[in-house]
Parts: sequence; C-alpha cells; structure tokens
Amino acid sequence: MNSTSQSHSLGRLDAVAGEALVTGDARLGTIDIHRHTRSPALRGLLARHNTRSLAGLELPDGSPESFMASMEEEGVQTAITSEVLPGIQLAATELAAFSRGSNEFSRALAERHKGRIGFFAHLPLPYTELACAEAIHALDILQADGVVLMASNEGKFLGDPLFEELMHELNQRSAIVFVHPNVPAKDALGLGTPLSVVEYPCDVTRAGLNLILSGTMERFHRIRWILAHAGGFLPYVAWRASLANTMIEYGDTAPQGVLTYLRRFYLDTATSVSRPAMATLRELFEPDRLLFGTDTPFASGARSGAQIDELVASGFWSAAEAAGVRRGHALGLFPSYKQPGERIPALPLFMQESLLAGARRQVLSPLRAVAQKLRE
Repeated sequence: MNSTSQSHSLGRLDAVAGEALVTGDARLGTIDIHRHTRSPALRGLLARHNTRSLAGLELPDGSPESFMASMEEEGVQTAITSEVLPGIQLAATELAAFSRGSNEFSRALAERHKGRIGFFAHLPLPYTELACAEAIHALDILQADGVVLMASNEGKFLGDPLFEELMHELNQRSAIVFVHPNVPAKDALGLGTPLSVVEYPCDVTRAGLNLILSGTMERFHRIRWILAHAGGFLPYVAWRASLANTMIEYGDTAPQGVLTYLRRFYLDTATSVSRPAMATLRELFEPDRLLFGTDTPFASGARSGAQIDELVASGFWSAAEAAGVRRGHALGLFPSYKQPGERIPALPLFMQESLLAGARRQVLSPLRAVAQKLRE
C-alpha cells in the first residue's frame, strides 16, 4: 500500500472509529455472527452416521436453554446462528431434509427470542436445484438473515459454474452469504495435522479467490459475502493474488482488479484475533468490514471477547474501534437488531465495471496480449 492510500485508510479508520461510538455502543451487547446451534436435525443426522464429530471436533452437548445462557455469560446481545456439516457428504435427499429441518428449528428459535437470535439458512449444496428451492423458502418465507454456504462442496468451490443458478437467486435478493470452511475427505491429504487447524483457512482462501477470478463477484455484485475466520490466508497473500491482474484471461472476469473485489469481503474474527493478524487487515480493509464472531461452541466465546479487550488494553484499538467490531459494523448488514437511539451505518455500494471502463479495457486488450506474450 503506498503512502497516499495508507493515509486515506488511516483517515477512514479514524472517521469510522468516531461513528462507532454511535453505531456500536458496547453496553448494548455484542453481535456474534459466527455461533453454531445444535438442532435436532443435526443431532439426528450425526447419530444416523454413528459420529459425534464435525471435522474432527466433537459436537458438545447443549440445549436451546444452555445456548441462551452462554450468550448471557459472554455479553452477546444477538447471535446470527448457523449449522454446518464440514467433512460430511450426503445424498441429495438426506441433505435437503437436514437443511429444511435445521432452518425450521432456527426460525422457531428466532421467534422465541426476538431480537436475540437470527440465522443463516443452511442450503443443500452441491445440489444446486435443491439449494435454490431452499434459499427461496428460507429467505422469502422463513425470513432468514442470510445463508451459510460451505466454501467447497464435494470438491467444487464457490464460484464454480455449477452454482450459477443459485448465485442468480441470491443476487436478486441482495442476500448476505456467510462462507464457512469445509475440509477434504478424511486422510485425503495423507497428513496427520488436525483438519480444522490448517484446512479451514485453506478452504476459505481458495473459495474467496475463486469468487473473484471466476467473475462471480463482478456479475453478482449485490451479494454481500462474509468470509469466516478472517478470510483464511487470503488477506496475507493479497499482493500475490493480485498478480492475476497481469493475466489476460482474468481481464473479463475480474476487470476491476483483484484487490477491489477482495476489499468487498466482510470478515469475522472467529479464532483469528491477534495483533499481527489484525494489523494486516487494517492495511487492506476498511474498518467496517470486520465483524465479531466466536465459532461457539467449537471455540471459546469468552476468549474471543477477552482477545479484543487485550487489543484495547495494548492501545492497538481504541474503545470505539472495538465497539465497532463487537457491534456497530454488523448493524449495517443486520439493521433489524438495532436498539433505540442507535444509528445504522450506510452500506457501501458495490458496482459492476462501468461501460466506459469496459470500453477502455477492450481497446487496450490487444496491447496487454502482446505484453503477456513478450513475458512468456
């Protein structure tokens, strides 16, 4: 980042920090956008498959009552919940039944705890037709806050042409999509490392970059994407990924440049809060792209909050900046959870390439092709 853009970023950071005092008053409680429920549909599915684990992590016991109690203990005012099946592959019928059962449970929980519980609806990918039907039901009928999609689905990453029809449905509804990592089939890599430790960030990274280079983010620009776990490795290889700008094959699919699309992602803090990691994100992203997430019950929600407190105590974040992460930034995406007196920050508009820019790119395309051949 050059000195001019860095100065702009830091100036924007100061402006948003001041606004966070209004939009993210920590006294009103945290908004956790990465918190997993344990529905009867999930428990039943795992029991049928003789397992209690997801991606090598055992699903803890818990009830709706204990779920709400854990929110109280951690100071979480609102949780946008989700259920996922990393490492589990199912036939279409069973997966669609799970999605419907999970989403109906989530809707009932949200009704029982209005203002405290929202949810990302589960969709039965890679079965695109079934996923479209469930997305329509969940978003239009159940009034889900968004959908959760696995970064990869039986080897197909988000951005694959197989999912084109689903992208149309989500784009039409300006949907919020929470991208959660998956893991490869057991022992597929021949490594002894815990799958959730390294493969989760790898999966999110591959999906994020594929969404950019496939043209999905350019063509379906109304979708708001949240990458779990601070975007995996993607922010840390951003410059290397941007070298795709010099490759002519991506001129039409990512015409505005890799970093333009990368900065449109929202990121959650789940299992990712450290000074080095947050310093990298500060250089790349506008402050309001960072959302609080815990990955409860697979990670400690209390620890997630304490890590943010540590960054404030060390002077890395001001109290206002931390309040924005905990609450204020999420209100832009989820305005229905605001409290009286809170202001809703305006969402940025993500546009497609302009006609003028497209025409200029077409004129220069032959020159780029010559330059690429010379490099080769």
